[in-house]
Amino acid sequence: MQVWMNLVQVLQVLAAVTMIGLVLVQHGKGADMGASFGSGASGSLFGATGSANFLSRFTAICAAVFFLSTLGLAYFANSATMRAPSTGGSVLDRAANAASAPASAAAVIPSALPAAVVAPAASAAPGSIPVR
Repeated sequence: MQVWMNLVQVLQVLAAVTMIGLVLVQHGKGADMGASFGSGASGSLFGATGSANFLSRFTAICAAVFFLSTLGLAYFANSATMRAPSTGGSVLDRAANAASAPASAAAVIPSALPAAVVAPAASAAPGSIPVR
C-alpha cells in the first residue's frame, strides 16, 4: 500500500509542476488583440489559435490528474488510519485521557526528589531567590 501511495504522490507533484508551467506559458486574455494585428502568432507551431486550445486542454487534463491523485491520497490516508487500532471516542476524549495519565505519574516523582528540592527554605523572603 505504501508503494501505491508514493506513486500517487509523485504523480500529484508532477501534475502540479506541469500545470504551473502550462499556466505560466499561456497568454492572457489581452494577448488576443495583439495577435489579430499580426504580431506573428500565426507562424507558431500550432497556428494562430491552436496553441491556446492545446495548452488549455492539456492544463485541464493536468488539473484532472491532480484532482484524482488528491482523491487517491485521501483514500490511502483514510484506509491507513482504518487499519490502525483506534481507541474510539472523540479527539477531546483522547486528549482528556492523555492528560490524566501524566498527572498520576507526576504524583510519584516529587517523593523521589530530595527534600531540599521539593520544599524551598522557609527562611527565604517572598520573591527572593534562595541561595544554596
